[in-house]
Amino acid sequence: MSTAENIAKILLNIKAVTLNTDTPYTWNTGLKSPIYCDNRLLMSHPKERKEVVEGYKQLIRENNIEFDVIAGTATAGIAWAAYLAYDLGKPMVFVRANPKDYGLAKKVEGRMERGARVLIVEDLISTGRSSLASATACREEYNANIVAVLSIFTYEMNKSKSAFQEANIPLHSLSNFSTLVNIATQEQYLSSSQKESAMSWSQNPEEWSKTRGGV
Repeated sequence: MSTAENIAKILLNIKAVTLNTDTPYTWNTGLKSPIYCDNRLLMSHPKERKEVVEGYKQLIRENNIEFDVIAGTATAGIAWAAYLAYDLGKPMVFVRANPKDYGLAKKVEGRMERGARVLIVEDLISTGRSSLASATACREEYNANIVAVLSIFTYEMNKSKSAFQEANIPLHSLSNFSTLVNIATQEQYLSSSQKESAMSWSQNPEEWSKTRGGV
């Protein structure tokens, strides 16, 4: 079994991911979606949590990623950055979604050398906006070199793929939407028709959402 399949099974088994094509979920953007992913639940499962950290380490080895500092995106990426930094004995920072409105008004909490090689750790990639905003903050405050972004899961949206390519930042994810839908179908979480509907969302989320009353 591949890492992507194993992580997909974990997410389904602990109900960190739920799927419903008939009564879709509404994201905070108003987008209707057949999937809801809450990777925060992994923190409550020590065995599965360890498998995610080991998966991150495998991605680092396989892609020959060299870095000085691990940066966690606020808020969901902070715990995973901390687990990984502790395991590897690396310095860590975290990046706020918005700068503090008092004191030094920093976005990057912690410390790194100017020009440091930074590995950003995220839990979930939808549009990629939060990860790329974290990259921008590290560059602006420390002239950092962003070597890659790691995530547990990606929805594989074309919008995120284009955004990472445009930013020239590699993205490596432990699992992804298409793998999860295949596993969910094999394990009878989804019927074949529901699988087809879910995959059509992946190809055009906005159109899929509009036909179901979303944005």
